[in-house]
Amino acid sequence: MSIIKDLNKNMKKIVEKTGYQEENVILQPSGRRDLGQFQLNDAMNLAKIYKKNPRIIAQDIVKVLEEDGRFTNLNIAGPGFINITLTDEYLGELLTKIYEDKSLNIDKRPKKKVVLDYGGANVAKALHVGHLRSANIGEALKRLAKALGYEVIGDAHLGDYGRPLGLVVLEIKKRYPNLAYFDTSYKGDYSEIKLTITNKDLEEIYPFASNKSKEDEEYLEEARDITYKIQNHERGYYDLWKKVVEISKNDIKQVYDKLNVNFELWLGESDAAEYIDELTEIYEQQNALTESEGAQVVEVKEETDKSPMPPLLFKRSNGTISYETTDLATILQRKKELNPDEIWYCVDARQGLHFEQVFRAARKVKLVDDNVGLEHIGFGTMNGKDGKPFKTRDGGVMSLKNLIALVEEVTRKKINPDTVEESKREEVAEEVAIAALKYADLLPYRGTDYIFDPEKFADLEGKTGPYLLYSTIRMKSLLDKGSTLNIGKITQFKTETEKDIALTILRLPIVLDKALDSRSLNDITEYIYKLTSLYNKFYAENRILTEENKELQKSWLTLTKIVYDINMLLLDILAIKVPEKM
Repeated sequence: MSIIKDLNKNMKKIVEKTGYQEENVILQPSGRRDLGQFQLNDAMNLAKIYKKNPRIIAQDIVKVLEEDGRFTNLNIAGPGFINITLTDEYLGELLTKIYEDKSLNIDKRPKKKVVLDYGGANVAKALHVGHLRSANIGEALKRLAKALGYEVIGDAHLGDYGRPLGLVVLEIKKRYPNLAYFDTSYKGDYSEIKLTITNKDLEEIYPFASNKSKEDEEYLEEARDITYKIQNHERGYYDLWKKVVEISKNDIKQVYDKLNVNFELWLGESDAAEYIDELTEIYEQQNALTESEGAQVVEVKEETDKSPMPPLLFKRSNGTISYETTDLATILQRKKELNPDEIWYCVDARQGLHFEQVFRAARKVKLVDDNVGLEHIGFGTMNGKDGKPFKTRDGGVMSLKNLIALVEEVTRKKINPDTVEESKREEVAEEVAIAALKYADLLPYRGTDYIFDPEKFADLEGKTGPYLLYSTIRMKSLLDKGSTLNIGKITQFKTETEKDIALTILRLPIVLDKALDSRSLNDITEYIYKLTSLYNKFYAENRILTEENKELQKSWLTLTKIVYDINMLLLDILAIKVPEKM
């Protein structure tokens, strides 16, 4: 149990001492620090229950509080708002406990197993800026949920089973018709074939094939036929498909590694293919499939719908499996292999209709138990300075590799050549660039669009990732210089800034809980900026290493260590690495 939750629990006991019963007694941060650090507003609610004047109830509570040596500056404002301030001794005691045990500043939740589907990279296509938010938000939510006690399994859920792969294999066949994969008389081992095609080739092949399929109906039909052959594991085509997936996956992993995004599972749509027959049988047995123009669909419309709800496409008229069906098969797979309590999908908000259809179709035949949560965590788009989706200068979709390189160009100029040796400058520039990208991406509420300006978000001042890195590195440097001192207790406060830092530290569990409940990281990004800014104000106001009052100096360094540890915790949750120097 966190310090702040324990404090609320104690406050409830104090209220009960007065003879009043209240289920949830919560100390709220005060908006008027001149009146108190906290405010207790329960008198108004109790007045309704006990039919008494709220000020009289507030007076009764204050009398008990006055007998407790932990509180000071007790006063009543308005109709019955109780203002409370913690004594310096008690505030220092609470902070010392957090220094000794960091777990006292986090509230763990009951155990729960969550499968988190994020990333969503498509095989044979370059990762582009549209994949950034899914990777960043998904990875940070996974780390946050783990920090709060959940078991979370992140799944990349690669797009590797639909028509795009049929198009790629078709175009390879057109360009390299003599490959053994297309020779029906070949009886050898396909794994022994050396394929010279690279990921760079694949990134050129797919858009070419995609554009051609829009202009050439015969070409499109060939692609559909090859997609069918791949999905039915036809020798040659299926083996080439596996090789294409392997080539592409290796490149995708490299980009995700740069972003410090790590998946527990690297499964794709194809991995659920073995469940398609069982899935089809489930829907057939419950008469949940309807024929529509030669295709099979699942009706998911409900009486309460106020807008059109089209049926879910289960199987196309040519026999190929739809994206919706592989998602249903994946739900069945996850139930059987992982048995999760919840499945979260961190995917662009524009996919809302797709997931509503899939979830309804899954519930219709009880693919999962009613108590298993299915949740779409949608997000807005990353836009350029013009307010439109971020693109290259020639108007094309920018790849993630190029976006990272673009930000690196800016952060490279921020590296101090006097502190970072030349051999490490490129590595540090990349880490700072990733911090700039991630913090900017996680700063707004996930559902909103935002404008990304590389110069602005790579700045060492203001609400940016580099600002947080620089400040955290400076805290570490200060602690290293004061390492000979025996720190560990906070016995004194000299300024109000220190107390502001202490009170902000106590709010951490509330912020973490709110972030997980909202499935958004903006509360964390705002909190770490506020805490860091308060610390920098304190740092500027005091000469910590030359302070003559040794007890005060130790208190300051202990406070520094607590802030440093919180920054490192939160930056790790945000999947931001901290370099040694910058």
